[in-house]
Amino acid sequence: MKSITINGSQRESVGKKATKALRNAGQVPCVLYGGDKPVHFSAAELAFSKLVYTPNAHTVVITLEGGESFNAVLQDIQFHPVTDRILHVDFYQLFEDKEIALNIPINVVGNSKGVKNGGVLRRPYRKLRVKALPANLPDFIEVDITPLKIGDKINVGDLQSEKYTILHPDNNVVAQVRTSRTAVEDEEDEEELAEGAEAAAEGAEAPAAEAAQE
Repeated sequence: MKSITINGSQRESVGKKATKALRNAGQVPCVLYGGDKPVHFSAAELAFSKLVYTPNAHTVVITLEGGESFNAVLQDIQFHPVTDRILHVDFYQLFEDKEIALNIPINVVGNSKGVKNGGVLRRPYRKLRVKALPANLPDFIEVDITPLKIGDKINVGDLQSEKYTILHPDNNVVAQVRTSRTAVEDEEDEEELAEGAEAAAEGAEAPAAEAAQE
């Protein structure tokens, strides 16, 4: 999974007055949880643009003044109700040998046969909750809808991997092609038609050959 580096400064004072002063200076107060004790720090608001304003999932490398560094994931973020400025960010520390749960985006690829014939693609999920070791967290989960005909679907169970566990029931639908008023019956592939014609021809030749031998 791709990682974003955020450079920050450890906070010694965490009171309301100090927090307000940080925000006025264009800094965002943050807390890192998951370690031996919470780590309070601040970082420039612009440092969060690639982390927050994107549909992609990322891990974070938090580098503090003095050289101390932590691997983490975004846990929670608070925005101002009027200006939408970032008010506070919580992170959760990652450890190589400890699994973490994270929302991973779904990347749909391919052109569905059913959609080409007028069906409607239904996507109940844009992200899936995934549990894995940090090294095994995927950037996205790819879903190929090419083979889907009208009425076909892809479930969570079809996407499970040895490297991670998707934390949704296996029978939950991730992608489905539904019929519509303009839908027509799915046409068979050219290869399927060719194979059928070839089989029919072979079936017709066999009796003819037997008759010739007689």
